[in-house]
Amino acid sequence: MQANPLPHSRSARTAVTGYLRRTAATIGGFIALIWIIWLINAALFDGALFAFGIRPRNAAGLIGIPIHPLLHGDLAHVLHNSLGILLFGTLLYLREESDFWIVTALGALLGGFGVWLLGRPFIHVGASSVIFAYFGYLLSTGLFERRIGSLILSAVLFLGWGSVLLGVLPTQRGISWEGHLFGFAAGVVAARLLARRRTRVRGQVAR
Repeated sequence: MQANPLPHSRSARTAVTGYLRRTAATIGGFIALIWIIWLINAALFDGALFAFGIRPRNAAGLIGIPIHPLLHGDLAHVLHNSLGILLFGTLLYLREESDFWIVTALGALLGGFGVWLLGRPFIHVGASSVIFAYFGYLLSTGLFERRIGSLILSAVLFLGWGSVLLGVLPTQRGISWEGHLFGFAAGVVAARLLARRRTRVRGQVAR
């Protein structure tokens, strides 16, 4: 006699497999996109696409707010940010798919606007603002949600990668610490807003 798996077990496995595939496709697609743009900018435009980065307090530089996460300076820059997207982006996506898109948007737009408004008069490019938004969200979500799983995640992030916070300080010339700082702040704002939304939803559920 052969025992067949229960239908709901097969459905659960299918759902998990589909979710992991979406995660890999989204994170891999993001990384592939920044590499393709970097190669095109370096090989075909000799860096001319940097003109579309954020230029603080310059009206023409506003276009860089949504575009700057896709532009990178050199090989080390794009490689370093690829690793950040892979690590923190994957953790965030696996935690909550919808939160990933919200934090990505706020990291680029809110973080980018902070750079445009208060940044040094340089051209600012790179996905660091989005990566720091991921980190800020993951690090602070436990504080706002006050759920055991979120608290454990935030604690593990702090213990394992707390040194990332040094990136918000003006310690290295040529590094947009402003992007790090405002991206991190955007991630914290996202964590607060999403935690409040979940609290309201739980309060509306009949028990």
